[in-house]
Amino acid sequence: MSEHNAVVAIYNTHTEAESSIKELKRAAFDITKLSIVGKDYHTDEHVVGYYNTGDRMKYWGTLGAFWGSLWGMLLGAGFFAIPGIGPVLIAGPLLGWMLGALEGAVVTGGMTAIGAALYSVGIPKDSVIKYEMALKSNKFILVAHGMADEVAQARKILHTTHPHTLDTHTMVAEEAGAGA
Repeated sequence: MSEHNAVVAIYNTHTEAESSIKELKRAAFDITKLSIVGKDYHTDEHVVGYYNTGDRMKYWGTLGAFWGSLWGMLLGAGFFAIPGIGPVLIAGPLLGWMLGALEGAVVTGGMTAIGAALYSVGIPKDSVIKYEMALKSNKFILVAHGMADEVAQARKILHTTHPHTLDTHTMVAEEAGAGA
C-alpha cells in the first residue's frame, strides 16, 4: 500500500510560479516530482505552437520564455485545449496522470481532464474544483509530490514564496483507486 502525498500551490503569475520552482531547485528538491499547469494566450501577432524532439519541447507564445525554461527542467510537457478552461500547458508528472485519467475514462462529475488527474492521485473533489477555478482565472498551479518528508520540505519552501493558496493532500493509494 503506497501513499500519494502532494502539496499544491496556486500562484497569480507565471513569474511567481517560476520563482517558486527555482527556490525548490535551490533547496535540492527533486524537480522531477514537480508539475505545473497554467493557461497561455496567443494573439494574431504571435505564433503559437510546439514540437517535441525526444524529451525536449519547444513553445512559442506570449509566455514562451517561461514555458521554455520549464521544459528543460520538468519531466514531460504538453499543450492541450481543455473544454471549460481553454488552452493550457502542463509540465511534469501531472501530464502522465492526466493521460492515465483519460485512458481510464475517469473524467466524470463535471471535472476536466486535469481535475480527473488530480482526483485520481488523491486530491479531494472540493480541492480539485478550487484548482480548476484557479486555472479559469489565469492562475498557475504548482504540484510537488513524493514521500511525506519530501512534501513537508516542499511545503516549507513554498510557504516562503507566498502563494495565493497552499494545500497539502495525503491519500492511501487503495483509497484513490476506490474513489475513481
